[in-house]
Amino acid sequence: MPIADKGTYKTDRHRSRSLISRVFLGPKFTFYPQIFSIIWRNASKAKGGRYDGSDWVKGSLEMFEALENVGVEIEITGMDNIRKVDGPAIFISNHMSALETFILPSIIQPVKPVTFVVKESLLTAPVFGHIMRSRDPIVVGRKNPRQDLRTVLEGGSNKLASGVSLVIFPQSTRSVGFDPEQFNTLGIKLALKADVPVIPTALKTDAWKIGKYLKDFGPIDKRKRVHFAFGGPMNITGRGVEEHQVIIRFIEEKLEKWGTLHEDRE
Repeated sequence: MPIADKGTYKTDRHRSRSLISRVFLGPKFTFYPQIFSIIWRNASKAKGGRYDGSDWVKGSLEMFEALENVGVEIEITGMDNIRKVDGPAIFISNHMSALETFILPSIIQPVKPVTFVVKESLLTAPVFGHIMRSRDPIVVGRKNPRQDLRTVLEGGSNKLASGVSLVIFPQSTRSVGFDPEQFNTLGIKLALKADVPVIPTALKTDAWKIGKYLKDFGPIDKRKRVHFAFGGPMNITGRGVEEHQVIIRFIEEKLEKWGTLHEDRE
């Protein structure tokens, strides 16, 4: 499994898989029963106040393994950059699917405590809401941009001051393609206020598609490799204009390499 001090991780194509995943060639019969079981068990602990950071990592790793178990290959690069920061940092990333919300804790949390800036609906979601609330995220409503800005700057600064890192998805919506015009500077503004570095983060998680009936639980396409890439940490200077462009270029270059830069939004 991915360990940040290794720097990189790549799924072993010859790893052993469970009997049921080998019998059922498609992931739809095996993946979501595993995922819902993991969510249910962890939500029960969170609801009872018995869910901490180590539980979060364990549940995230179980989801990681569930993906690999149905044939999804995962590649992670730049994990050594997470350790280059003493103290908290802000991970600024593009956003494609529910997969990154479930998997990123297994990569970041073992190195430094972390939580997310999330939309309010994640906290009120059935079952999974218990898990997310237990992580004490920064919550935005996505209806009043000015209020969301104040919430992130004030709440985020307090969170970072307490030593907890943050993952921010500046896009207005999840998207397979990438539009820099929709990639706001909220993470840059917070980094300036809190005086912490940012870590550019690029991801390709379209193997976990948006669902027709349940948006967060769509089909799994094991033909598509999952990618996470962490860039070198940066301190923000001036208004952060240059650093914002560096993050955008980092994401664009990775998506170009992975073949998803110009795909339409789902």
